[in-house]
Amino acid sequence: MANVSPTRGDITAHPDVPEMRDRYDRMLGGRDVALVDGPVFLLGLYCAASPWILHYTTSQPALVTHNLIMGIAIGLLALGFTRAPERMYGLSWAFCAMGVWMIIAPWVVGESPDAGVIVNNVIIGALAVILGLVCAGTAAKSTPRP
Repeated sequence: MANVSPTRGDITAHPDVPEMRDRYDRMLGGRDVALVDGPVFLLGLYCAASPWILHYTTSQPALVTHNLIMGIAIGLLALGFTRAPERMYGLSWAFCAMGVWMIIAPWVVGESPDAGVIVNNVIIGALAVILGLVCAGTAAKSTPRP
């Protein structure tokens, strides 16, 4: 019986390989942190919705507005990471600062917050700091050195 299955040859000797690699690198734009964009967006979405999920809209109205604005800001930052990564990953440190602010916000913005509100904001803030450090580290690693 004849072998009719298609076989793939090795194209490393093809004359267009360097051009294809350059085009591929330009298309990616140096993106090494593509897997972090989704979790950052989901964190922003949860941060914005957390006052309604944990039902503290009536007991902490200032913190409701704060978390909504911070969640929208985190979500927009994630969309910026996705849309223009080469320009936006410099803001990874700002994302870390937003995480630290989220950790201390219940005491600064809120009025005698209960344990659920504090734990919620500390977890959101810690995740923001961790994801910001991952973005900053990967962006620093993928930046070409002169």
